[in-house]
Amino acid sequence: MSAEPRTRLIASAVGALLACLATTGIAQPAPKAYEPQPYQEGKDVIWLPTPQELVDKMLQMAQVGPKDFVIDLGSGDGRTVITAAKKFGARAMGIEYNPEMVEYSTRAAQKAGVAGKVRFIKADLFETDFSAATVVTMYLLSTLNLKLRPVILDLKPGTRVVSHAFDMGEWKPDRTETVEGKTAYLWIVPARVAGAWQLPQGELTLKQNFQAVEGTLRLGERITPIAHGRLRGDQLNFSAGGTEYSGKVGGNSIEGSVKSGGNQSKWSATRRADSPAPAPKY
Repeated sequence: MSAEPRTRLIASAVGALLACLATTGIAQPAPKAYEPQPYQEGKDVIWLPTPQELVDKMLQMAQVGPKDFVIDLGSGDGRTVITAAKKFGARAMGIEYNPEMVEYSTRAAQKAGVAGKVRFIKADLFETDFSAATVVTMYLLSTLNLKLRPVILDLKPGTRVVSHAFDMGEWKPDRTETVEGKTAYLWIVPARVAGAWQLPQGELTLKQNFQAVEGTLRLGERITPIAHGRLRGDQLNFSAGGTEYSGKVGGNSIEGSVKSGGNQSKWSATRRADSPAPAPKY
């Protein structure tokens, strides 16, 4: 047999073999679906999942409910976002830099039946606006928490922030919980109250260190230091001379009630025009 017919015969045989392999489905194995692995490298941190028991506790601490919009910073495998929707009825969003994690979480949300209530976006959390959140969750490093702290403190007063394992430095948590050796911290973004406030019968002068408040209350000629000053979101509480004050801060006004002995009455204050709310020095 000449070389040319032999070459045609070999080519024909090879073609037939490839066709057979293709029709029997053993030509190429299907690619393995992506599975996140603990300790895999990320943009800013390695990835480790938050235990499900702690996810539940974090969302309970933040009192998440159907009216909330939860945003998870660095959402990883999506479990916090999915739990917020499935178990607590909230809308939720995850911000994640790894596109494979985003796809994985999106598929997981579909399997969990909450695809209509959640979404995951591929983005840098330091370049993304999350001001629409009523609850922010995260499992980052303390250095990253501190970098985010000015942005978080600029969120709407009353926004709840929960962190796994890492704190916010001088901004002390409003609540701490531990589950099987794992710690969660809760902060409630405080309103800005530092400055001078005019009362019908006097003046309230306040200094603020995150949610802690101190200052003086002047009624007529009498000046009394305030005690136990505390903010919980937009709710301000303090005492002065044995009288207890509580009020809701609404931008440049405070309205609430005052208790003295067995008597209770209303009180209000307006921020003085020459004492605008200062930018926080956090």
